[in-house]
Amino acid sequence: MIIAPSVLTADLSNLAVACKEAVDAGLDWLHLDIMDGNYVPNLTFGPPVIKSLRKALGDGPVFDAHLMVSNAEECYMDYIEAGCDHLSVHIEAATHLHRLVTAIREGGATVGVVINPATPIGGVLEVLSELDLVLVMSVNPGFGGQSFIPSVERKIRALKQAIDEQVSNGGRPVQIQIDGGVKAHNIGEIASWGVSNFVVGSGLFNNRANVADNLSEIMSNYEQYNG
Repeated sequence: MIIAPSVLTADLSNLAVACKEAVDAGLDWLHLDIMDGNYVPNLTFGPPVIKSLRKALGDGPVFDAHLMVSNAEECYMDYIEAGCDHLSVHIEAATHLHRLVTAIREGGATVGVVINPATPIGGVLEVLSELDLVLVMSVNPGFGGQSFIPSVERKIRALKQAIDEQVSNGGRPVQIQIDGGVKAHNIGEIASWGVSNFVVGSGLFNNRANVADNLSEIMSNYEQYNG
C-alpha cells in the first residue's frame, strides 16, 4: 500500500520544503503532475523544477511523474534525466503506445499508462504485460478540487481481474494507482476494489493539520476498513 502525495496541492512557493515534510512523515513516493497547457488546459512545471527538487531531496523518494502532455514520445527522456523514477503516460496522448512504453523502460524508468474516467481499459490490456502500473483517473485530468467519480469502481475491478490472471500465468505484477478525490473517508473502500497505490493531494496538504497528522487519519481509516 503506497500513498503518493500530489505535490501540486502543496505550497508551490516552498515546494522543496513541502516535499521534505511529506518524506519526513514517512512517505517515500512523490507524485508530480506535469501539465503542458495543451493536452490539459493548465500549466505546471517541467524538468528544471524536477531536477532542482531531486537535488534538494536526494536519491531517497520515488519521483512518480504523471505526464499530462501531448508530446511524451519526444520529451520522456528529459524527465528521466531530471530525476524521475517512474513515468505514467496517457493513452490518448501517445501515437504508438507500445513503442513509448518500451522506450521509457529502456530509458531507465518504470512505466505506467493512464486512463481517464471515460477511457475504456481495452488499450491498457494490450500492453499490460509491459507495465509496472496503471493509473486510473477518478477525476478528469488538469484541474484540482474535483469530486471523486464512483463509476471507476467497475473499471478498477476489471483491471484487477486482468492483472491477477496475468500474474497467475507467470506474468508481471502491475500496481493499480488512483488519482482524484482520494481522502481519509473513502480510501478504505477504494482499496477493497484492488487499488494499492493512492495519489492524495488536499487530503495531505491542507490548512487543517500538518502532513503527518493528516496521514495518520488516512491510515487509521484505511486500517479500520481493511483490518
